[in-house]
Amino acid sequence: MSPFTIRPIQAADNAAIAQVIRSVLIEMEVPKVGSAYADPSLDHLYQHYQNDRGVYLVVEQEGELIAGGGIGSLPGEDASICELQKMYMLPSARGLGIGQALIQACIAAAEKLGYRQCYLETMPNMLAAQNLYKKMGFEYVCHPMGNTGHTACPVWMLLKF
Repeated sequence: MSPFTIRPIQAADNAAIAQVIRSVLIEMEVPKVGSAYADPSLDHLYQHYQNDRGVYLVVEQEGELIAGGGIGSLPGEDASICELQKMYMLPSARGLGIGQALIQACIAAAEKLGYRQCYLETMPNMLAAQNLYKKMGFEYVCHPMGNTGHTACPVWMLLKF
């Protein structure tokens, strides 16, 4: 497998990363309502992250976007808590260390932006993702945090750094 590059999203990446996210959500049988699938920002992530206290990173390999993830503010919570957002990888990108590298880059960006904790929401059937999050130091919490609008995501995790 050839090397990959993690870089900030560009406006030209919007359609490709939206397709990556939607294809993974369909693969994982995530409900379209109450999940990232229905987020109004999904088709213009570059613009969204210009207006939020956050960053969105994409993973490129041989000119193709294969993954993405970002951090942003968590509405309804203290300003020191961010959310790991829209972290999705195509099947071809899994198991290669890309997810770990992407999370490390997101957390480094979060620290630079002054965050001290990172929250995430996921689905019960996304066990590989949960294992990765646990490996990266995230712990389960027993209630949702903030106002993400993702009512279909019943698994919540938090990382303190």
